[in-house]
Amino acid sequence: MKSFRAFIVKEFFHILRDKRTVLILFGMPVIQMILFGFAIRNEINDARIAILDHAHDARSQEITQKILSSGYFQNVQTLTHDDQIAPAFETGDVKMAVVFEPQFTARLYHEGVANIQLITDATEPNMATTLTAYATSIIRDYSANLNPHALTPIVTEVKMLFNPEMRSVYLFVPGLIALLLMLISALMTSITITREKELGTMEILLVSPLRPIQIIVGKVLPYLLLSLVNTSTVLLLARFVFEVPFRGSYALFYAEALLFIMTALSLGLLISTIARTQQVAMMASLAGLMLPVIILSGFIFPVSSMPVPLQIFSNIVPAKWFLIIVKGIMLKGVGIEYLWKETLVLAGMTLLLMTISARKFKIRLE
Repeated sequence: MKSFRAFIVKEFFHILRDKRTVLILFGMPVIQMILFGFAIRNEINDARIAILDHAHDARSQEITQKILSSGYFQNVQTLTHDDQIAPAFETGDVKMAVVFEPQFTARLYHEGVANIQLITDATEPNMATTLTAYATSIIRDYSANLNPHALTPIVTEVKMLFNPEMRSVYLFVPGLIALLLMLISALMTSITITREKELGTMEILLVSPLRPIQIIVGKVLPYLLLSLVNTSTVLLLARFVFEVPFRGSYALFYAEALLFIMTALSLGLLISTIARTQQVAMMASLAGLMLPVIILSGFIFPVSSMPVPLQIFSNIVPAKWFLIIVKGIMLKGVGIEYLWKETLVLAGMTLLLMTISARKFKIRLE
């Protein structure tokens, strides 16, 4: 029994001496609890909306104030014409447009009924449903206080853009494309270079006539080309198995996918400079990339509903920007004129990661 007790004490000390084990044991639950607790929210706050008020009368102004003071919405655009609605959604700046018909108050009093149109971006079906439910509830309450004896003095008409059937695959398939390309590209790159170091074959490469940068490019280039094959595969599955429409340019999609794959490969290269074994590289790639991609990219939960620190942190997740690009090209059919900002962010990330990775790798090799 004494030996057994000593063995257990030894195991405790063995665990506590290993900083990585302690970090995983105590740090991971705290990080996951904070991340999941703050990020996974069903309610939506400060959703970006546009107001198109054809009436500009007392009642339309009061309803607008009711909607904006609820805390669920913030007015980011005041439109003046119907032609401005589509571009507002294509840029991704607004998630819902509230449209008041002309002579709103006059129709309400003389005809007993008036109409408000709620137009939402249904590329995110859950958010679109929630936003229309919030707005409809606020308008219904206003209508009931205005005339308790009338059943429906104000009628709300809901219109879903880009996904009128509210199919959830329109949300999940673009997210899965970003997730798969990110994980496979980063994971494969980090493992293959770490394997060379682990097996000691990297030294053999070093005595070859190749320079360090040529070794790095030679290792990464095959995965770049193979990842493009993966892109075609997932795109074909999305198009013909899940029946997700493709309304934009294929050339632009592949150009953006190539940029995103280069970002992921750079991340994998960076991980390989830190990790000493394949297991560590695999854990860092899966645990370090999968969770942020799923939680903080807007794949499942809207980023705008998260606390401000998480919203800021989500900006360094490359998948967030690629997801906006994929949805824009596939579901909205928009071009580079609406996606240049996201493209520049990804290009900047790629350049930064490549510079850091190449420099760290060169130092290690030398």
